[in-house]
Amino acid sequence: MTQTQDRSRTFSWSDPGINAAQLGRRSGLDLLRAMIAGELAAPPIMHLVDMARMEAEEGWVAVELVPQEFHYNPLGTVHGGVISTLLDTAAACAVHTTLPAGVGYTSLDLNVKFLRPVTVDSGTLRCEGTVLQRGRRTALAEARLTDTKGRLIAHATSSCLLFPVDSPTP
Repeated sequence: MTQTQDRSRTFSWSDPGINAAQLGRRSGLDLLRAMIAGELAAPPIMHLVDMARMEAEEGWVAVELVPQEFHYNPLGTVHGGVISTLLDTAAACAVHTTLPAGVGYTSLDLNVKFLRPVTVDSGTLRCEGTVLQRGRRTALAEARLTDTKGRLIAHATSSCLLFPVDSPTP
C-alpha cells in the first residue's frame, strides 16, 4: 500500500498600495531599506515565492531563497520562472536603489541564462543585482544567482524604463 503525504502551504500579505504610495515621497534606496527594517511590509511576491533576507546599497541588491518542493516543475527541479523571478527582483531592485523620490521604473526585458539545475539540495540561493548603467530614461542591470557552494546557477541582464511618478498631495 502506498502512503501519500499531504503537503500544503498558506501565506498572507499586506496591502501593496501602502508601499506604492511611498514612491513619490521616498527614494528607492530609502523605500527598500524601510522594507528590510520591517517599517514597511515586503511586497506580496516575496511571500508568494518565499524569498528570504534582502540587502540593499546604492546600485546593488541581494536577495536569498531556500529552494522548496513547492518551487518544483514536473522534472523535479526548481521552475525557471522562480529563478527568473529572483533574477528580475535583484536586477530591478538594484535599479530602484538609484532612483530619487518621484521616479518609478518597470522592467523592459529580462535575458536569462540557466546554467545549473536547482533542487532542495542546492541549499540557500543568493541572487545579487548590480546596476551597470543608469541614464535619465533607462537603466541596465545584471543579476547573478549562486548556490551554497558559490557556483553560478543563472545569470540575467535587465533593462528598465524610468519614468516620473506623481508625488501625493499633502
